[in-house]
Amino acid sequence: MEELKFDEKGLIPAIIQDYKTGEVLMLAYMNRESYQKTMETNRTWFFSRSRQQLWCKGETSGNIQIVKEIKYDCDADALLVLVEQIGPACHTGNRSCFYRNAKEDPEGLPTHWLFKLEKIVEQRKHELPEGSYTAKLFERGQKYISEKVREETAELIEAAKNETRQRVVEEAADLIFHLLVLLREREIDFFEIEKELMTRHQKKVIKEE
Repeated sequence: MEELKFDEKGLIPAIIQDYKTGEVLMLAYMNRESYQKTMETNRTWFFSRSRQQLWCKGETSGNIQIVKEIKYDCDADALLVLVEQIGPACHTGNRSCFYRNAKEDPEGLPTHWLFKLEKIVEQRKHELPEGSYTAKLFERGQKYISEKVREETAELIEAAKNETRQRVVEEAADLIFHLLVLLREREIDFFEIEKELMTRHQKKVIKEE
């Protein structure tokens, strides 16, 4: 804590980020006491500037944040807290407090869409809503899902050989979707795939150096 630079009011801004997806969830402030409680409990504690008191995220709502890692910037005057978010982070019910756009993505796609799609797939598995194609895949089981991945792989290869660029994009999207379903059936987070790729890249870089 000695390295951190709290402002004249004894506060430091803390950016809260999903440790898997990188999605920014919220911004709050910590003082020395709330920072210490966060370190000790592995739950996020903040200082409310309006109420002038400490508060623990999710204490009343149940939407807690389990702390995975805490970083600070080059000037040591801002924190980046990586968390596992249970439930929505925002009091409005949105997952992130940053749910409104001042400038729209020209493609109309939300940030980290692949991870958001993974969350939708996970929800379909849990709820099995009637009429959902994803739910039907889970109901038919791992063998059927694996065959769908095989089928979509073959269709992508065929499209790459003989069809238009757009058809390749469409078949690739089909394959990625069914792959996410297969991973969820095996209870594997896409984050684990990303982590494995990063590890391989780092090993390659080290080897080349």
